Amino acid sequence: MSQKQNRRDFIKTAGVLTAAAMILNPNDLFARTPVEQRRKGGSKKMQLDWENFTGQMKYTFTISGCSRTSTPIVITRITWDGYKGYGEAAMPPYLGETQESCNQFLLKARPVLDKFDNPFVLDDILPAIDKVTTNNCAAKASVDIALHDLIGNIFGQPWWKIWGFNPEKTPYTSYTIGYDADDDILNKKIEDAAWAKIIKVKLGIGDAQDKRMIKMIRSKLNTPICIDANQGWKDKYYALDMINWLSERNVVMIEQPMPKAWLDETAWVTERSPLPIIADEACQRLTDIPHLKGVYSGINIKLMKCTGMREAREMISLAQDFRMKLMVGCMTETSVAISAAAQIAPKVTWADLDGNILIANDCFDGMKLVNGKVTLFDKPGLGLTKKPDIINL
Repeated sequence: MSQKQNRRDFIKTAGVLTAAAMILNPNDLFARTPVEQRRKGGSKKMQLDWENFTGQMKYTFTISGCSRTSTPIVITRITWDGYKGYGEAAMPPYLGETQESCNQFLLKARPVLDKFDNPFVLDDILPAIDKVTTNNCAAKASVDIALHDLIGNIFGQPWWKIWGFNPEKTPYTSYTIGYDADDDILNKKIEDAAWAKIIKVKLGIGDAQDKRMIKMIRSKLNTPICIDANQGWKDKYYALDMINWLSERNVVMIEQPMPKAWLDETAWVTERSPLPIIADEACQRLTDIPHLKGVYSGINIKLMKCTGMREAREMISLAQDFRMKLMVGCMTETSVAISAAAQIAPKVTWADLDGNILIANDCFDGMKLVNGKVTLFDKPGLGLTKKPDIINL
């Protein structure tokens, strides 16, 4: 088979060039692309709708500073020309957003979407959405994710393919074990984590409590562990001592050991640490990354903090330019936001995409874990299927 024929077969299979061309100049290409043939017929104005939802945790979720049994969530839907895309805002209390604040933001976002004739011009739409308010990052992500799902459904392609990522390069996801003072409950959490290829453990509660967690896990499992201290270690010497102790117990990475404002102290620890130090609370958006170079070994990208998939993609490129390691994380989210974050998983070293399996009432099916590995399928958009009788959108 000739090189020219191979190229034609690839374009036919992937549809990447068609997708890219339409994003650049959608109006000129509508009449002569496969998208025209797939049009379902409907309003050519984007319609934004949403519904409040509460994600119920399977266990009480405790991190340094707070505990909770549920997460307030808003599910969004954008329809256009008979197609639809779903998005999500997941808002644990420490983000400072609520369902009410998200609802108010979405009311303001509606007239912004009305100014655009089609959903393809993301480089115009999403900066305009970002300017609606200063904060509300999770609410902004709910619009961004819905637009990406919508466009992928129109193209008939998943976003990992539109971006040109290799789905074979996804990592295993970690499975989170939160702190619990009850030995029986903690042992049950450890048993539930036996399937995972890598475990994420929430520390930063206190020295005795933190070491008890690790010792109990190690009494049952030797699975590699990622640590998330959630800013809980308040002394750089203690942090380094703890990291050295953990490094001898098959721990592979430390996430946000100290307060996010402590850049000099964190740089001191990173320079001496036997394990990579990853920024979480310290890394919210693209503009944070230049300040973190030389302070952290890498960054954790979360869609609820960076306003969604478009900025996440830009954060990957900038972090790679700075030779920083990459992680993709999540809140306690449904399969909508988890499936969106999974689209960038082929570009990261670590994935923490267990939010949908930590809640008991997921309202969608989406990205799957196969033997613990983030697995991307060749389904359009985010690959979502809405479960019946849970939400009405």
